[in-house]
Amino acid sequence: MTTVYIFKTAVNGLRAHKSRSALTILGIVIGITAIMLVMSLGEGAQNLILSQVRSIGPKIIAVVPGRQPKGPTDIFSIFANSLKQKDLEALQKKSNVPHANKIMPVVFGSESLAFGSETYRATIFGVTDLFAQIYDMYPTEGRIFSEDEVKSYADVVIIGSKIKDELFGNDNPLDKKIKIKGRNFKVIGVLPQKGQFSFLNFDEVAVIPYTTAQQYVFGIKHFHRIAIEADEEKNVPQTVEDIKNTLRESHGIADPEKDDFFIETQTEAMQTVSSITNILTAFLTGVAAISLLVGGVGIMNIMLVSVTERTREIGLRKAVGATEKDILTQFLLEAVILTVIGGIIGIVLGALLSFVSSLILSNVLALNWTFTFPVQAALLGLGVATFVGLVFGLYPARQASMKSPIEALRYE
Repeated sequence: MTTVYIFKTAVNGLRAHKSRSALTILGIVIGITAIMLVMSLGEGAQNLILSQVRSIGPKIIAVVPGRQPKGPTDIFSIFANSLKQKDLEALQKKSNVPHANKIMPVVFGSESLAFGSETYRATIFGVTDLFAQIYDMYPTEGRIFSEDEVKSYADVVIIGSKIKDELFGNDNPLDKKIKIKGRNFKVIGVLPQKGQFSFLNFDEVAVIPYTTAQQYVFGIKHFHRIAIEADEEKNVPQTVEDIKNTLRESHGIADPEKDDFFIETQTEAMQTVSSITNILTAFLTGVAAISLLVGGVGIMNIMLVSVTERTREIGLRKAVGATEKDILTQFLLEAVILTVIGGIIGIVLGALLSFVSSLILSNVLALNWTFTFPVQAALLGLGVATFVGLVFGLYPARQASMKSPIEALRYE
């Protein structure tokens, strides 16, 4: 028999039991859809985070207090207070870090802001007048506080767009005063609507001089970070080494294993983000793939039932000249056709759900989320679907091919 004839026979066999075929396909559809959805959202999340990291700029270096977390037990290291004024002064010496172009201490925390009867819980971001240049974040209304205001512990604040809406509505907030930790802060600027940016949502940030934040808001004498901009991207590695040497000397550390600080560059941050998201995506894809295994078992079960029900048909076909190979090929084709159809439907449905999810995330949650069609997931889905059809269809097909034509014709 020709391959085309065997293929047509397999298709006709599936058409004769449409409901059963549809239910068999369903398990494959669910599995492929889940894989497509997980991989598409995983890639979208990775792109979103990486775009935020890149937006800071490749020349920015972050010095973070405490030992670099390497596991759950190191989580409390982020609350270390190892970066202090003497470290800032040491880093600001050109002889210690010659390629440092800008150096800015950072403190942050959560506090309530109040204006009249309105209150809003926001992130207080204590920085210097350099923050606009480093983060490329300039007020759409008002101005940046000056270096003199930083030195004089001035009670001035620049607020995010959401804070403006919550506290002032449509009123002009400039020159009005809001209360933070019992002190009156004069609003001198409003930031543009930016959303999530690195580790902060700038729409919900109140930016004040770091000196004021340390003295009157948080009551601390250390920094939560020190942001350093290298003069050129090619000098970032050397700048990192200079920073390490300077801080080790400042802290009296001889053994690098005992560092009470760690350094993050944008390149390292992107590599870390990629590694984490890839691992999570692979894990979730593996979980979703379990449904494919269940679907494969379902196909084998249905095909075995189909072989039993079509025993007389098998006997009749063998009686008119069909070989064991023809019968094996026919039933194997039926299993593969079912899984491939399920794979195609799953790819289309997964892409559609991923697209809808991206619209919800970008419009409803105001995230800069872009839809990505995971070509690798589509190819993987089709490949796995075909493989499942072959593997789980092989045993039923072999059982059908080995039936004796005489016994098959006698079957009731």
